[in-house]
Amino acid sequence: MESEERKKQYNEYVERVTPNNNLVKDMFNAFWIGGLICVMGQVWLEIFMYFGIGKEDAASWTTLVLILESVLLTGFGLYPKIAKVGGAGCLVPITGFANGVVSPAIEFQAEGQIFGVGAKIFTIAGPVILYGIFSSWVVGIIYMILKACGIV
Repeated sequence: MESEERKKQYNEYVERVTPNNNLVKDMFNAFWIGGLICVMGQVWLEIFMYFGIGKEDAASWTTLVLILESVLLTGFGLYPKIAKVGGAGCLVPITGFANGVVSPAIEFQAEGQIFGVGAKIFTIAGPVILYGIFSSWVVGIIYMILKACGIV
C-alpha cells in the first residue's frame, strides 16, 4: 500500500516538474532563430564580397565571424538564453558547434588551464569530431573500393 502511495506521489512530482512544451511554438522559434543566424551569415558574406573579397575567401571569413559571434555570445552568457528559446534552431552547425566547444571551457575554467579548460573543452565536441572523422574515413574507403571496381 505504501509503495503505491509513493508511486502516486512520484508521478505527481514528475508531472509538476516536467516542462510542458508546445510543439508548434518550439518549431516556429527554431525556424526563425535558426533562419536569423543563417541570415546573419548571408549578410556577412555579402559584406565581405562587397569589399572585393572573392566568394570562397568571403565564405571562410563569414565562418570565422559566425564562430567569433557564437563564442562571444556564449562568453557573455547570452547564447544559452537564445538557445533556450530557439532550441534546435541554434544548432546551426557553425554557431552550435562553437558554443559546444566554448561552454565546457567556460564552465570548468575555475579548475585551471590544464585540468579545467584543457581537459573539458572537447567534452561535447569531441565525440562529434571523432565520429565525423571516422564516418568520413569509412565512406572514403567504400568510395575508393567502388571506384576501383568501376562501380562509381
